[in-house]
Amino acid sequence: MALRARGAHRRHCRLRTDPGRGLAVTGESTATDPLAPPAGLAAPVTVPEALSGAEPVESVCTPIRMTYTYTPGRALSGYLRAMAGKRILGERCPATGQVFVPPRGVSPLAGTATSEVVELPDTGYVDSFNITRVPIERRPDLKPPYCSAWIVLDGASVGFMGLVINIAPEEVRIGMRVRAVWKPDEELETSAANILGWEPTGEPD
Repeated sequence: MALRARGAHRRHCRLRTDPGRGLAVTGESTATDPLAPPAGLAAPVTVPEALSGAEPVESVCTPIRMTYTYTPGRALSGYLRAMAGKRILGERCPATGQVFVPPRGVSPLAGTATSEVVELPDTGYVDSFNITRVPIERRPDLKPPYCSAWIVLDGASVGFMGLVINIAPEEVRIGMRVRAVWKPDEELETSAANILGWEPTGEPD
């Protein structure tokens, strides 16, 4: 790429790209040239003497914390309010008939708005699972080994994550029937955390 300065008495500069080196500058330019690159754009980098012989930094750990307010919207607000009454709500896609839970107000496949509310049972099956054998920082309540599973509710077209409890992780299997284990009534909130986990029903797969 080349840029030529305008004006009868101005010399021009050229900007060129050099593979592996980025942008470089050749030629001369006046300070009043509107197309002139910043001074020192292609100046070589000089390592300070104090850093001579220092080991290069390969990675940096930068802790970040962000506080924010989340507004769930119409569909998810109804879902969370129902959770306070131990009810699970989804929404049906008018184009495909699929039921999505938690509802988002729109079908992720068809892109159409969803408004038909469908109440689902708190039973389903394990679609896939993972056994974690190492602790997770800031989650002392999760004692390894524990099993996380993709739970598909009866009547739902998609699933969501949940913990499989009240069974040894090694005994969990794909297709296993499970039901929700809820918090005590006096502890219920408008939160998906009202479901403590999913336990086997004892039914055949």
